[in-house]
Amino acid sequence: MKGWTRQSYILLLLGLAIILGTTLVGPITPLAIVTMLAGMLGFTCTISITNTKPLNGVFGLVSALIYIFVAYAAKNYADMLLQAVYIVLLDIPVLLMPGWAKNVDSRVRQIKDTEHPYRIWMLTALFFGLVLIALYGFESNFTDSPRPLIDALAATIGITGALLTTLRFSDTYYFWLGQGLFSVTLWGITALQGGANWVLFITYLLYLSNDFIALFDKGVAWFHNDNVKKGMID
Repeated sequence: MKGWTRQSYILLLLGLAIILGTTLVGPITPLAIVTMLAGMLGFTCTISITNTKPLNGVFGLVSALIYIFVAYAAKNYADMLLQAVYIVLLDIPVLLMPGWAKNVDSRVRQIKDTEHPYRIWMLTALFFGLVLIALYGFESNFTDSPRPLIDALAATIGITGALLTTLRFSDTYYFWLGQGLFSVTLWGITALQGGANWVLFITYLLYLSNDFIALFDKGVAWFHNDNVKKGMID
């Protein structure tokens, strides 16, 4: 956790306090406690990834497994798959290949700087469309999900973002912003319908605030890699 930006440290402390407070003001149940732990671990991992110093691995694996349990209880089945994809693309590589998470800031790039950017965007759009069709078709035809479209859309955006993160494309954060917005909507609707408590809704709001740090904080390599390489960080 060394080397994070000051804004990230502040956001971490604020976020953990908000997640804890949101849990304590509601009914204290086993599901509420594990949801709080998942939110805290997941939020910490997300901020760490933003600072190109991934804590995913054990932290991310535990939080994702808890999220899968919570999503199953809430009947958000596509979100379960999303967490499984996070485990495969973002957590297992760190556990099995320690070097995978080192010097991330030096390997971050933009799609526009590749040899065939239009081809990559076309493949990304095709991947997005196929995943969305598959998830929505599965949820609407083979499950009892009360929210198949919003669940499938949020998961598709997240899966696409995870793929681009694994490939070290900074463009992934456009997808994280979109996924954050749709996940806030998904878990807000879920809580209003009585399918979950408000902790995940608050947690995804915090994820969204972390995404904005990646966009505007010049100390974050995902969007300000030139500054980081030139040592221009204050």
